[in-house]
Amino acid sequence: MSGVGEKSEVAGGHGRSEEDRVAMTQETTAHRVAVVGGGVMGSGIAALVLGHGIPVVVVDVDQEMLDDARARITHQLRHAQLMGVLPVGRAPGELGTTVSLADTAEATAVIEAVTESPAVKAKVLAEVSAVVRPGTPLITNTSGIPVSELAASTARPEDLIGTHFMNPPYLIRMVEVSRGPRTADTTVASVVALLTAVTRRAVLVQDAPGFVTSRLLHPMINAAARIVAEGTATVEAVDELMEGCLGHPTGPLRTADLIGLDNLADSLAELHERTGDEACKPCDLLLAKVRGGELGRKSGRGFYVYGKDMA
Repeated sequence: MSGVGEKSEVAGGHGRSEEDRVAMTQETTAHRVAVVGGGVMGSGIAALVLGHGIPVVVVDVDQEMLDDARARITHQLRHAQLMGVLPVGRAPGELGTTVSLADTAEATAVIEAVTESPAVKAKVLAEVSAVVRPGTPLITNTSGIPVSELAASTARPEDLIGTHFMNPPYLIRMVEVSRGPRTADTTVASVVALLTAVTRRAVLVQDAPGFVTSRLLHPMINAAARIVAEGTATVEAVDELMEGCLGHPTGPLRTADLIGLDNLADSLAELHERTGDEACKPCDLLLAKVRGGELGRKSGRGFYVYGKDMA
C-alpha cells in the first residue's frame, strides 16, 4: 500500500468556532471510504469525499493509474475550493493509494467505480465482499446496470446498493441511489448518512436498467447525435436549442463529452440489450467517435475540442 496516511496538498478554509470544528470532526471521523477505480468518476468521487474531511483510499491496478488518479484528485480539490463548494474550515481527509483490494478491509463503505461492464464490476464486488466486514455497504457506482444482476456475485447481497453520481461529483449535489430487491434497510440508511456527510442529497429509486436518469438522458443524447449525423443541425445548434428553448443548463452533446463517449456508448449498449429499445442502440456517429479515440473532455476531443486545461 502506498501513500496511506499522506495528507492531501489542499488545505481547507478557516473561520469556524472550536465547537463547530469538534462537531465536524465527529461527523466525518465516523467514515473511512475506499474507492475502487481511480478513473474520471472514481477520482471525482474521491475528491468530493476528501473535500469533506473524510479519509479515502483509492485502489487501482498499477502505480501509474494511481499516480494519475492522485493528480486528478488534487486538481479537482483545488478547483472545488476555488469555486467555494467545499465546507469552510474543514481540512481535507487523508488520501491513500494501493493496488491491493485487501486494503479495503477497514473501510466503513466501499465505492466501486470501475468501468461500466457487468463482468468487471461483478469480479471486483466479489473480491471486495470477501474482504470487508459484514454490514459494510458495497456501493456500485453505475449509470444503469441493475443492482440485482451484480448482487449475485457478492457474498452478502443485502450489503449491495447502487449510486449514480453525476460528473463532476463535487458540483452536482444530487445522487441517484438504486436499491436492489435484496438491499437491506441498514445499507440504505448507511449510504444516505454517508451522502449527507458529503452534503449530497440522495434520491432513492427502485432497481431497473438505466434507473431514471440514464433511461431518460442517454437515449436523448443518442437522438441528438443522430440529428447531427443526418445533417439536420450542427452540434452547436442542437445544444443551443436545448439550452435556450428547453432550459437545459448544458446541451446534450456537451453533456455527452462530459460523461465520456465511450462510457455513453457502453451504457447505451447495455440498455439496448436489456430493454430492446431501439432508441438505445448506439448510433453510428457515436461509435465512430469512440473508435477514433474522440472520447470527450478526457481525451481533448469529442463533439467539441477542448484545451489541455479543460480535458
